[in-house]
Amino acid sequence: MARQADLALETGEVRTEAFEMESQSQFTMGNMNESSTDNMANVATIEPIPPNGGYGWVCAFAVFLINSHTWGINASWAVIMAYYATHPKEMPASFFELSLVGGLSISAALLTSPLVTVVRKRIGLRLTLIFGSVLLFISLITSSFATKIWQLLLSQGICFGLGMGLSYISGAAVLPPWFTSRRSLAVGCATAGVGLGGLIYSIAANELIEDVGIRWTYRVLAFCGLGANLLAAFLLKEWGGRTQPDMRSNEERFDPRDFGRIEILLLIAWGFATDLGYVILLYSLPTYASSIGLTPAQGAISSALLNLGIALSRPLIGYLSDSFGRINMAGILTFLCTISCFAIWLPATTYAPLLVFSLIGGALCGVFWCTITPVMVEVVGIQKLASTFGSLCIAMAIPTTFGGPLAMQIAGSGENLKFTEAQLFVGFMFLTGTLSVWFLRCWQIFRVEMEQGDNSTTTVRATRYWVSWLTPRFMFSARRV
Repeated sequence: MARQADLALETGEVRTEAFEMESQSQFTMGNMNESSTDNMANVATIEPIPPNGGYGWVCAFAVFLINSHTWGINASWAVIMAYYATHPKEMPASFFELSLVGGLSISAALLTSPLVTVVRKRIGLRLTLIFGSVLLFISLITSSFATKIWQLLLSQGICFGLGMGLSYISGAAVLPPWFTSRRSLAVGCATAGVGLGGLIYSIAANELIEDVGIRWTYRVLAFCGLGANLLAAFLLKEWGGRTQPDMRSNEERFDPRDFGRIEILLLIAWGFATDLGYVILLYSLPTYASSIGLTPAQGAISSALLNLGIALSRPLIGYLSDSFGRINMAGILTFLCTISCFAIWLPATTYAPLLVFSLIGGALCGVFWCTITPVMVEVVGIQKLASTFGSLCIAMAIPTTFGGPLAMQIAGSGENLKFTEAQLFVGFMFLTGTLSVWFLRCWQIFRVEMEQGDNSTTTVRATRYWVSWLTPRFMFSARRV
């Protein structure tokens, strides 16, 4: 009996051990399967690496074309406005009303950003660009028949702005995801189209007005813009091809509460101030040239050189931004533009100094739109780029609309036209932008060190959130950001 009991106990122990081994084996296999499933899920959610070149350069060329034939054509308004101002029979309007046309064209383009996002998701990138190209064509054709200022405000102002917004904002949002380390260079090359297009169209508009008149000038611009923008529409693609809608679904939407974030407020302050100065420079140089006794042709050349400076500088700005830090270069260039306004433009009362300022000022004044998308990637991340950029465009509608009219109100009109106050205003606007970028740089360095868990920021974290980054250590840091 004892022997049977021992055998029973041994048998039970063996069975128990076998059961435990089997259970452990099943548990291990289950963990392996679960781990395998998790790994597959992680692999499935990994985003593809951008080519950082390849067809991305074709897309950069397409965006270059869009910028050349939207912002470039829009830059010719400076020449057209100067013509209307000296030929009131062609368009009876005040300086304020004429300058409002140029401001409306830019602000309407920026205000379309939420609409552009919706339209692009509904009908796709290509149809959005085609729609924008057609609107641009219609606006210029109808402007050629305008005889009253309200007609020009609707056609050259609002309609042109809507078409420019559909084209420009779509291209600006699509290009950065194609690149990583060369992002600023690609954006700089693409935005060089703003300057090159402005250079060509400013000179061409002046020559066309003298040869065929203002009406046919508009029509020539319309057909040139239509051909180039349609070509760009068929060249430009989104990174990821047909899978892009799925990737866009992972993008974070902009939260209106983000307008209370320090970095967003500083971006808006930088853009608001520099855009006021930029719009005044873009549209007022030919008028300023007339105020110091120069001819319309000389005024057109000064405007053309401003756009040449934009074209030549932007690829170099992009390269330097990738090399030395995107926020660093944005701040340095905004500060240099401040100096050029005070040191070169203010004393420029003859033709030669004005040409020097036009070239140097053009190379520096458009720094915000040249560097904003790479800077925003650094500040808010690639996932929030499109939504935050669209919201920033809305905020920029105010300075772009009223920058030109404000300058005309400050400068006066007719025999009382004096630009000294307007020049000082532009200089101080760029100075305000410089301070905004400097503070943004301080914030970015502070944020990066906090994310990296730098021990030296332990005491900083205990201080107040809104002022802890305003210290000499962050303000004068030599860090690349």
